[in-house]
Amino acid sequence: MNSDPNADPNAGLNPGASAGLSAESDEFLHFVRAHTRLRPVPGVPEVSLHLAEDAIGLWQETERAFGLSDSPPPFWAFAWAGGQALARYILDNPAEVSGARVIDLASGSGLVAIAAARAGAAAVTANDLDPLSLAAIGCNAAANAVHVTGHLGDLLAEPTVDADVVLAGDIFYERATAARMLPFLRRARAGGARVLVGDPGRTYLPPDGFVAVASYRMPVPVTLEDAEAKQTTVWRLVEDRPSD
Repeated sequence: MNSDPNADPNAGLNPGASAGLSAESDEFLHFVRAHTRLRPVPGVPEVSLHLAEDAIGLWQETERAFGLSDSPPPFWAFAWAGGQALARYILDNPAEVSGARVIDLASGSGLVAIAAARAGAAAVTANDLDPLSLAAIGCNAAANAVHVTGHLGDLLAEPTVDADVVLAGDIFYERATAARMLPFLRRARAGGARVLVGDPGRTYLPPDGFVAVASYRMPVPVTLEDAEAKQTTVWRLVEDRPSD
């Protein structure tokens, strides 16, 4: 594994990823590198990510640096419990993604996408709404010597899902987000895709249609979760619509 923090971030992104990175991509890449440190993920030490320590401070610095007043939280700079558990499960069970076309939804740091690439996926798309996330994904993929395709934009309104496997870590943390994510996941399942979700007991994970396939106690940043570890479950979506 290449753990060089100065590795070319473009080495981790397939050519198709350029559509997901704006003309400001160099500025985003510089910001990611300047405010993070490359280190192994506690629950998935096979993978190293550019991670930050202080979420609030980084959020404020993001808004100052880019002249924003409503930037999204820096989800890309932390290894969240759901993503760690899902990445752990994929690396331990590579047959789930081997040879498959994979979408990592709301990818953040790209941890789950990187795990899928390492586990032998034929193609991996890491999707997020935040251009800083796409920059982080490029840096992280390069540091782990894998290739992913970054996709910047909202996939949730797409009528069809062009993937064999859809992965999502920690997406049920708020009602509005969950309400948009779930129909997309069900469309993916109805179209024949395998759908796996990592979740540490967030409030808005629906009770219907999911079965647990693994559970891990994952280390998490105390400043984000008010705990040193969270019991986290990997769920498989087995129904394409809610039960009656």
